[in-house]
Amino acid sequence: MDPVLEKLKKGILKFQTEVYPPNAETYCKAASEPQRPSTLIVTCADSRIDPELLTQCGPGELFVTRNIGNLVPAYGEMMGGVSAVIEYAVSALGVQHIAVCGHSDCGAMKALLNPSSLESMATVKRWMRNAEAALSVTNSLSQKDDRPSDRLKRLTEENVLLQVQHLRTHPSVAGAAAREKLTLSGWVYDIGTGQVRISENGSRNFLPVNPGVATA
Repeated sequence: MDPVLEKLKKGILKFQTEVYPPNAETYCKAASEPQRPSTLIVTCADSRIDPELLTQCGPGELFVTRNIGNLVPAYGEMMGGVSAVIEYAVSALGVQHIAVCGHSDCGAMKALLNPSSLESMATVKRWMRNAEAALSVTNSLSQKDDRPSDRLKRLTEENVLLQVQHLRTHPSVAGAAAREKLTLSGWVYDIGTGQVRISENGSRNFLPVNPGVATA
C-alpha cells in the first residue's frame, strides 16, 4: 500500500462527500459552460501556495500557471509552457487581469542568492536565468548592514517586478494592454501571516491588502 496515495484518496473522498454536495450547482454550471476566467495568476510551484484559497475564488474564476520562482520568460526566450499559457489566457480566454504572485521563504530566490546550491540541478539552474536581472537590481540596492532576510525580501519583490516587465514583452499582453482590455499586477504573499502586498499601475511599491486600504 502506498501511504501517500492513500492519503490523497481520502482527500478525494472527503471532497466528494463533504465539499462537492453543497456546491454541486456551482460545479455543474462550471462543467456545462465554457470557462471564462477573469484572471491569470502566475505563481510559484511551492506546495504552500493555494491561489484559489488565497483569493477565495471558485471553479472557473482563475486560470493558473505555476513554476519554480513564478517566472515569465521574456517573449522569444525559452518559448514553452508558460508562454503558451499566457497567449491562450489572453487571446483565447480573454482574461482581464494577470497577477504575478511571489511569496516569502521562496526556495528559488534563496537559490539565486546561493548559486552553488543549483550545481546538481542543471535544468533548474538554466530556468533561473529568467530572474538574473532581479538579482542584479537587488545587489545594486543592497546595503552593507542588510540582513539576509532583507536581501531575500528585496529579491522576492524585484523578481515579481521583473516578471511583470517580461509579461509586457509578450505580443498578446502588449496588444490587450494597449487596448485597455488587460491590467497587470505583482503580488508578494507572506505564508506565515497571510498578508498579501500588491504592486499595481506600474508602481515599484508593494502595498498590503487589508481592511484599512480602500479597494476599487
